[in-house]
Amino acid sequence: MKEVVIVEAGRSPVGRRNGSLAEAHPTDVLGQVLDGVLGRAGINAADVGQVVGGCINKVGAQAMNVTRTAWLAHGGAAEVPCITVDSQCGSSQEATNLAYSLIASGVEDVVLACGVENMSRLPIGSDAVAGAKAGYGKPIARSYFEHYEFTSQFEGAERIAEKYGISRMDTDALGLESQIRAARAIAEGRFAAQIIPVEAPILDEDGKRTDKTRTVTADEIPRKTSMEALAGLKPVARENGVHTAGSSSQIADGAAAVLLMSGERAREFGLKPMARIVETALVGCDPVLMLEGPIPATRKLLKRSGLSINDIDLVEINEAFASVVLAWAKEIKPDMARVNPNGGAIALGHPLGATGCFLITKAAHELKRSQGRYGLITMCCGGGLGTGTLIERV
Repeated sequence: MKEVVIVEAGRSPVGRRNGSLAEAHPTDVLGQVLDGVLGRAGINAADVGQVVGGCINKVGAQAMNVTRTAWLAHGGAAEVPCITVDSQCGSSQEATNLAYSLIASGVEDVVLACGVENMSRLPIGSDAVAGAKAGYGKPIARSYFEHYEFTSQFEGAERIAEKYGISRMDTDALGLESQIRAARAIAEGRFAAQIIPVEAPILDEDGKRTDKTRTVTADEIPRKTSMEALAGLKPVARENGVHTAGSSSQIADGAAAVLLMSGERAREFGLKPMARIVETALVGCDPVLMLEGPIPATRKLLKRSGLSINDIDLVEINEAFASVVLAWAKEIKPDMARVNPNGGAIALGHPLGATGCFLITKAAHELKRSQGRYGLITMCCGGGLGTGTLIERV
């Protein structure tokens, strides 16, 4: 198998719900990020073998192979094929893992992995809702219920909290820590190298688009809070649940991309890689609890690499809900100082199909900044999946 390296990784700023990126077409946000990543690497669009993207709600503005549309809308070479994959929240992480497989197997030498989601326009579940309203049926057939109970991610998160003995105080504490770490990272400029500025339309006083644009350069979601403020928030899933808006991932808009090459091709281009990919994983887990996937994904990565969790210098685990991270921590027993050191989705947002590449981008840049060696990225996914990627700084 060929060595696979990350030569560049970047992301848009993450826009808050109905914020600066809300009226920007998702293909324009993703297209600018793709162009920015290639520009930073100094290679032409025609040098790319394939573009593999992730997106969940492939309807409306994100329909018709959003990856291909974004690529072509911003000058991508027409002969370069593009696909869009769906593994729910882990879509762009799995896009990266598929890109790795294409290169490692010798099918391609250069692959651009990416992801996008505009949750302001297309909230989670938009594809299912739109299909049902149009009379095209529901995504879950009656036969499914003969095998499994169908639960929401909110309910799954609460059941995980019950299974692992996680309290409201525990989830609030993680939510606060995420905000504190994100605020520190922003104050110290830790995200500056990874953010690609994005041009977005300016709205008039009636909320309608104008011909004017502005450059969005900073994340919009982090906010100040306290344990007292968090304690006053209402639960989002159950009347007596442990998750609130302060301990759940925030609705967000954004895009991210990771440029991968074979080690040989990177040397031919004269590029110094940021990291190499050591192992990848995609696992299935209980579809009722749904969000335990990072546990078996992490175990698979560590087993296949021969490493222990103590060998890992940095973990980026998606904070879909606080209980996901806390349950994973109880099972894996990491040094929590190394887990989401710059905050997670509770503070920075979770733009669904973009988050996987967003986390890999964060990890690659943080390993460079901190001079760590190994980084592990993992996500839970709707329907009972877990994604994982293990990288090593080079």
